[in-house]
Amino acid sequence: MKRILTGLALAAAATLVTATPAHAAPVNPAKALQKQFVKGHGVRISEKSRMSVDGKSLGTSTTTGRLEFGKSGIVASDIRTSSPKGSLSSLFAAPPRIISIDGHSYVQGGLYSEDLPDGKKWVRYNGQPSGSTYNQLIDIFEPKVLKLVLSHAKSSKSGLYKGSVTYKDLAKAYGSRLDGSFAKIKIDYALKTNSKGLITSLTSSWGLDFGILGNSRSTTETRYVGWGSKVSIKAPSKSVWIDVKDLGEDSDVPQEIPDNALKEIPEGSLNSLAN
Repeated sequence: MKRILTGLALAAAATLVTATPAHAAPVNPAKALQKQFVKGHGVRISEKSRMSVDGKSLGTSTTTGRLEFGKSGIVASDIRTSSPKGSLSSLFAAPPRIISIDGHSYVQGGLYSEDLPDGKKWVRYNGQPSGSTYNQLIDIFEPKVLKLVLSHAKSSKSGLYKGSVTYKDLAKAYGSRLDGSFAKIKIDYALKTNSKGLITSLTSSWGLDFGILGNSRSTTETRYVGWGSKVSIKAPSKSVWIDVKDLGEDSDVPQEIPDNALKEIPEGSLNSLAN
């Protein structure tokens, strides 16, 4: 009898062991991202942004590109955007193509390619745009922004982080400030990660009632693929670009590149739209 009881105890113990296997703690996406910052490596992105007013679609903007990393983050990018008239991207005049490297941005297409001198195909601007794309309000490569969305996530099971933040909180993470009605708008998001904690997709959406102008809704889904792949981005040859300051004030080419990141929005400019 003692042997039987001993056998039953061992069997029960074995059952408990097999029924409750140890699970590794989920990898922190912020730490996983930090490890990707290796010179000469990067990630590819693809993105779709949809905007509607009163349920009527204004079209879909598509973005593709490559991001090159250094030891502390993005050092260069090559982004292409296609936007139908009336889309969110067209409202901010996102350049059809922009290469950013070494503190300069080289832009091509649309308004940026009109009436350029013979042989010139690109316009160079000082500075690099904030954010990896124009339509995605949540820039995962901004440490404070990523920390914000992770801390506000309601669930992180199976590598999925879902939550919402206000425009005010997001602007603060970017180092800016928003007040009034616009600041209260919620941005819903869903951030997915793989087993290594690397972000594979980010979907964000928000809505705003413009009164007689209609109720608008915007949704942007960004996918990240090829983490750690070799990326090498070069500036266009000097022979094919012209600096924007050399075009003159009468040129139809924009004097600066617009930026839709919240840290670049003048305080009060958006609040007037929401009131």
